[in-house]
Amino acid sequence: MTTTRTPRRDLSAFAVLSIVTAIVVIGLKLIAWRVTGSVGLLSDALESTVNLVAAIGAFVALRVAAKPPDRSHNFGHTKAEYLSAVFEGVMIVVAAVVIVATAVDRLLHPEELDEVGMGLAISVGATVVNAVVGWVLIRAGRRHRSLTLEADGKHLMTDVWTTAGVVVGVFLVAATGWLPLDPLIAIAVAVNILVVGGRLVWRSGAGLMDSALPDDQRAAIDAVLARHRADRIDFHDVRTREAGHERFVQLHMLVPGDWSVQRAHDLAETIEDELRAAVDDLTVTLHVEPINDPRAYEDWRLD
Repeated sequence: MTTTRTPRRDLSAFAVLSIVTAIVVIGLKLIAWRVTGSVGLLSDALESTVNLVAAIGAFVALRVAAKPPDRSHNFGHTKAEYLSAVFEGVMIVVAAVVIVATAVDRLLHPEELDEVGMGLAISVGATVVNAVVGWVLIRAGRRHRSLTLEADGKHLMTDVWTTAGVVVGVFLVAATGWLPLDPLIAIAVAVNILVVGGRLVWRSGAGLMDSALPDDQRAAIDAVLARHRADRIDFHDVRTREAGHERFVQLHMLVPGDWSVQRAHDLAETIEDELRAAVDDLTVTLHVEPINDPRAYEDWRLD
């Protein structure tokens, strides 16, 4: 049996970008809140504080996920990314709860807003920063198959929608004079944030349960095996899973019992190379067995 692994990438530099962005955005939003006195803008700043905590968690998770296997974790540390994504989802939910609590208090105790124009301009600037960095993180997360980066990017994009809603609300309050609109807009944005956080937690849970690879990647694996199937060469018990940005496949290769070990090994190496070329970040575990032995058709034993 042979196992081949692909090298791991350290993606923590993207998390550092997220941390720096969160610090800058928090500063801008706090200035906007101090200028206007808007509870919506204060809630927006609080949501960005949660972004900072989540970004720090993402940095730690990505550094851990990049570690090679060791004696305590023989299969690596890539599942740390799922734990980080769960944390991100929970932080998004916490942000929504904080926003609702603050908005309800302002709904019960409305206050006039000051210097709306300047405050909105500052908030829009912070939103542009978040939108650009969020797009970069989501794109990097999908390219590198990192749920942590994708979750962090989506977290920033929820912040963009939060700020957009708050800006609209504050503008309408200034235009109409109807003070309850400010907290009502903040509550509406919080509901949207709750949905995003719930979806992240669901996806992370699926990853922790060792979900099989998507259909297109499984089809690529099957295509490689089909090219090598012959009268006396076959494959069975093909199993796949993913953990963070890494993918795994294990399978039995059945060959004639009178083949030499070297011949079977050479074919196994060729197939492993083709599988890794077909699916990025793939770790292959291939077990060679004689095709004429009934025991070769048994599934992988887990005991």
